Parts: sequence; structure tokens; C-alpha cells
Amino acid sequence: MTATQAVEAVFRIESARIIAGVARIVRDVGIAEEIAQDALVAALEQWPEAGVPDKPGAWLTAVAKRRAIDLVRRKETYARKLAEVGRTLEDVPPPEEPADPDDIDDDLLRLIFTACHPVLATEARIALTLRLMGGLTTQEIARAFLTSEPTVAQRIVRAKRALAKAGVPFEVPYGADRDERLSSVLEVIYLIFNEGYSATAGDDLVRPALCEDALRLARVLAGLMPKEPEVHGLAALLEFQASRIAARTGPDGEPVLLADQNRAKWNRMLIRRGVEAMSRAGSGPYSVQAAIAGCHAEAVRYEDTDWPTIAALYGRLVQLIPSPVVELNRAVAVSMAQGPEAALPLVDALAGEPALRAYHLLPSVRGDLLRRLGRRAEARAEFERAASLTRNARERALLLRRAADVADA
Repeated sequence: MTATQAVEAVFRIESARIIAGVARIVRDVGIAEEIAQDALVAALEQWPEAGVPDKPGAWLTAVAKRRAIDLVRRKETYARKLAEVGRTLEDVPPPEEPADPDDIDDDLLRLIFTACHPVLATEARIALTLRLMGGLTTQEIARAFLTSEPTVAQRIVRAKRALAKAGVPFEVPYGADRDERLSSVLEVIYLIFNEGYSATAGDDLVRPALCEDALRLARVLAGLMPKEPEVHGLAALLEFQASRIAARTGPDGEPVLLADQNRAKWNRMLIRRGVEAMSRAGSGPYSVQAAIAGCHAEAVRYEDTDWPTIAALYGRLVQLIPSPVVELNRAVAVSMAQGPEAALPLVDALAGEPALRAYHLLPSVRGDLLRRLGRRAEARAEFERAASLTRNARERALLLRRAADVADA
């Protein structure tokens, strides 16, 4: 590995901790990221000649914190801040080694709560979190979400400005504010994973790299907040879902339905991790979804799936987060537990929901129920309508194939 490759690898791993540590000094995540980038440039300049340090992460952290303190020194308000805490600049020299691990964890927690602040739009929270916590470049984020690089860059810049303008403090919230902010953090991680697990557009059904990034963030958050049950619920959900990724597509990238998946390809280690996380989960929405995913993971064969329990869990989820999408998923579980004739009225009742008007899975589910009831012409029309609504090329091809198959049958 060359010195340049070492710099890039170390920075990818350590960037979140470096930015978090610097943000505690400068109290601005935008400035903190710029300083972290300066440290990266310094390493690119010095390591090829001087060699890679024994502790490269500590080297980058020390350089970044030195520059942060230099910046604060130049601020006119610094003298007042020093007077308030009753010490001089010489009392706080830049550290040569990382701070105490507990301090690092606190800084990371502050950073993720800041990046996911509700003052930002959802797209901005996702982009900023992937940039600051995931270490992704603007180009990588744009590629993952099939968006132009300038669009992602603009979102990130606007997010930093919005945080600065709103005066968002670099801190871990407490009380009622903590619950609201934690909900925002969990939502961002969940949305990142979902986009990787079932891409809304493009030629690929799955983007594993995004799933890996979200799973890593969930694990970090679970380590930082070990006493938050819903954090473990989200971690368990993502572990279970990620365990099935290798079986979700065929050799050519075509989607493989759950009933047809080769369960030998399911990752047993991730399933064990999911079970472990479930032991610390609670009874919130992510924990209930994790319990549903766990039911699937426990079934050795599709025929062994405990559909009555899954239907009951979806009933509980509807009470926690009333949503037509959750109702649709419950209808699917009911169809497997009680038959398609019991589920079709539930699906038909959702036809007028504005949120599902352009949702391709509504006609897809209805088409499957009609197919199972022997109403082939109606099923074909539903599958074709579903194909016209999806923006994912792989899903469209699958739905058109199902429409053709039901017509041939």
C-alpha cells in the first residue's frame, strides 16, 4: 500500500472521529469538516516523504485539532472565552494522542445528532450524515442516490449553512428534545439502508454499499447509546434485513422473490447479530419491525414462516405508526395466514389512499392476490399497472414478467 493509499484509507475510517473532535472546539460542523480536509492535505504532502506514522489516526487528529485551536485563537471572542473558563491557551495544547475513548464517543454522538437535526430537510440530513459520519465523497453519495454531484454538493453546503444560521448547538440533547432528535437520527439511518436494500430508481435492485454504511452507523449508535432500546431495535432490523441481501438477486441482478430465495445464502452471522440486538430491543416501531424480520430469519423454509405471528405484529405496528404502507404489509401477512380472500378487502380499502396513488406495490400486491384467486385477467392488468409506476428497471422487468406468466397460465 502506497502512502497516498494509506492516507485515503485511514481518513475514510477516522474522518468522523476527527470531525467530531474538531467540532467540539470550533462548534461548527462545516468548519470542522474543512479543517479535517486540511489535515488530509497535510498528510498527502508529508507522508509520502516522511513515511506513514505509527499511529496515523492520532497524527491526523493532532494536526486537525492544532489547526482548530489556531483558528479559535484568531477569533476576537477567544480571549473572552478563555476568561470565562479561567485558563490560558497554553493550558490546552493540541493532543498528540486521541482523547479519552469516552470523550471520543461523546463527540461522535454530538456529531450524529447535529447532522440529523430536524431543522434540515430529509435529503439534506441523509447527505450530511453520509458525508460526515460515513466518510463518503460527494461523488459516492450522488452515485448511490442516482443524483448529480452538484445537487448533492449543494445539499451539503445548504445543510451546513442552515445549522450555522439556526445556531444548532454541538451537543447531545436531553429530555423531550432528545426523543425527537433520536427519532430523526434513526429515521435517517433507516432511510439510507432502505435505499440500498430496495433502490427506488435505476438499473440495480440492491446497492449493498449503502446498506453497509447504514448498518455500520446503526452499530456505532448502538455502541454509543447502549441503554436506548429502540436503537437496538433498529440495529436488529438492519442486521436481519442485511442477512438476506445475497439471496435477493439472481446471477444477472434480477429480483428473487422471498418465496424463491435460496436460504442457504442468508448470512447466519448477521442473523445471530440480529438476535443478539433483539435481546436489548424494546417495543417501539423499529423493534416490532425487527421482530417481523426475525420471524422470517428463523424460518428454514418459506413454508415454515410463522405468518399468524407476523400478521399480529403488523397489527401492533399499525397501532404504533398508522400508515397505509404498514396496512398493505399487514394485508400481505393476512393473505398468507388466512388466504387471499381474507386479504383482498383490506387491499381494496387502501385504493383511495393518496399516499399510495403512485405506489407500485399496491397494484403488485393486489395482482398477486387476484392471481391466487384465479382471476387472471384482472391480475395481469394490476401487474402491468405496477410496472408502469415503478422507476426501478429490475422491478419493472419482474412485474412485466409476472403479468406475462399469469396470462400464459
